[in-house]
Amino acid sequence: MSDLASQKRIAAAILKCGVNRVWFDPERQADIEAAISRNDLRELIAEGAIRAHPVKGNSRGRTRARMAKRSYGHQKGPGRRKGAAGARNPKKQAWMRKIRAQRRVLRQMRDEGRIERSLYRVMYRRASGGQFRSVSYLEAQIEAMAGRMR
Repeated sequence: MSDLASQKRIAAAILKCGVNRVWFDPERQADIEAAISRNDLRELIAEGAIRAHPVKGNSRGRTRARMAKRSYGHQKGPGRRKGAAGARNPKKQAWMRKIRAQRRVLRQMRDEGRIERSLYRVMYRRASGGQFRSVSYLEAQIEAMAGRMR
């Protein structure tokens, strides 16, 4: 069997792929051996005697299944965790989520006319000070204050 390494290398350059992806037709080995120029190899590629194997990919099926399980809490046990609770869910991220939700609700209430601007400003400052642990507590406080103002 002859050495077709140079033909393989040139064919890989023409096909714009790696050497290991180049396929030679075993029936046309004599023709490939005789092909010494790039033009000869281009003709053999056009005839189908030389081809590039398709690119292999990694299947995402197992990953999708795992992510689906994690979405409802499975496969998240202590053996899977790397990093402290504060690293996995930083305090700053939790604060940002909470304060943005509260500010969104306050803005909505002000724009709809459910609270006046002065009460909005007071509650905004209190939310910034961390007085409310959630949106529901904020709304309960607003109800109580609105009742006192009437």
